[in-house]
Amino acid sequence: MSTPAVPSVLFVCVHNAGRSQMAAAFLTHLGAGRVEVRSAGSAPADTVNPAVVEALAEVGIDISAEVPKVLTVEAVQASDVVITMGCGDACPYFPGKRYLDWKLEDPAGQGVDAVRPIRDEIEQRIRGLLAELGIEAAA
Repeated sequence: MSTPAVPSVLFVCVHNAGRSQMAAAFLTHLGAGRVEVRSAGSAPADTVNPAVVEALAEVGIDISAEVPKVLTVEAVQASDVVITMGCGDACPYFPGKRYLDWKLEDPAGQGVDAVRPIRDEIEQRIRGLLAELGIEAAA
């Protein structure tokens, strides 16, 4: 009996400094090595949003070493599921990939108080995604 391949998920937003970083961090944390996780931006920022780093630290997830990455065609091609967050036409489309578009408020320029509800919504969506993939979320 063969073990199914580990599913691969790519999160894409414009700056890869907020929503996609939070989503990747939650999927890495809750997927506990059972999902391959990537995140990227169509126009990456220089740094991850400090309010996003702080909001995740509050729930025990450290992304202080993360840096925004540029979206590549290779990253999309290597992923089974591509989840876009407000990047519109900047996200490349390839047939045969599963695309989801998550409408989430942009945390850019917001303080940690405004980022918390976005963080919590992303966590719930990640838990739902794991359930769809047949993967139990880690405690």
